[in-house]
Amino acid sequence: MTAKNSATLRASIAVDQSARPGRPGRPARRATGGTALAALGVIAFSLTFPATAWGLESFGPWSFVAVRSVLAAVIAGGFLLAGRVPLPGREHWAGLAVVAAGVVIGFPLLTTLALTTSTTSHAAVVVGLLPLTTAALSALRTGARPSRRFWAAAVAGAAVVLGFTLAQSGGALSAGDGYLFGALLVCAAGYTEGGRLARVLPGWQVIGWALVLCLPLGLAGSALGLVYEPVHLTGHGLAGLVWAAAGSTFLGLYVWYRGMAEIGAPRASQLQLAQPLLTLVWSVALLGEHLSPAAPAAACAVLVCIAVTQRA
Repeated sequence: MTAKNSATLRASIAVDQSARPGRPGRPARRATGGTALAALGVIAFSLTFPATAWGLESFGPWSFVAVRSVLAAVIAGGFLLAGRVPLPGREHWAGLAVVAAGVVIGFPLLTTLALTTSTTSHAAVVVGLLPLTTAALSALRTGARPSRRFWAAAVAGAAVVLGFTLAQSGGALSAGDGYLFGALLVCAAGYTEGGRLARVLPGWQVIGWALVLCLPLGLAGSALGLVYEPVHLTGHGLAGLVWAAAGSTFLGLYVWYRGMAEIGAPRASQLQLAQPLLTLVWSVALLGEHLSPAAPAAACAVLVCIAVTQRA
């Protein structure tokens, strides 16, 4: 459910910076691997809203987000300790703070609050705009200038996703839209900065240190949230909490940042055009929501747009 990067065009990342003398096949393999990693991240993210909906069966929104961040920080801290990873340089902490504020705290909290009044399909309306927002912020952050064909395909893909998800939700606006638009902006900022850091630090360390940075706040939030919000533990609630912490927050962001560092933020962000449609599929399978027959046509149109942006 949470792209700014110093990555610009794929030619400058997947080819120029990854090329090695005497190994002409390396750039293509790295680009393919980066796309696969980013796609795995999108799959993990597509489960975030259904997992959050499950988690809200047991927890209040504030306690769910706080406990989720604490569990994810414990997992990340364990990996950092096991790998004896040194502290990041002083020059990286400002960027890590942006990542923490955007994808560890801001996006989970705002989308969780939105899902207390909105359905997962309605939330996908705004999330479908995340790739375009991410690409635009990344271009501003890095000075990159993607081609006109890239932007045309990106806008077309965003329009398809927006139209499809609006149709799924009946075109109605919910009280949670303000939360969702805020989540869109902070998540795009966190993705961009995280992608930039993933060029100089391993992706799992970027999200790992961002999670650890939020641990004190998460502990305080958990203590307050669990006291003031009712808790009714269920199997769904616990499963949603575990996936949101381990799958979406740690594993998903790890493969996402690593893939984005290899293929660039603009192109990686366009893979997220498929995320709302995947979320709707999970919503049918896990939450019992109805899926319109228009889904296959929308999915094909989105995949065409993704293919164009990957080659622009």
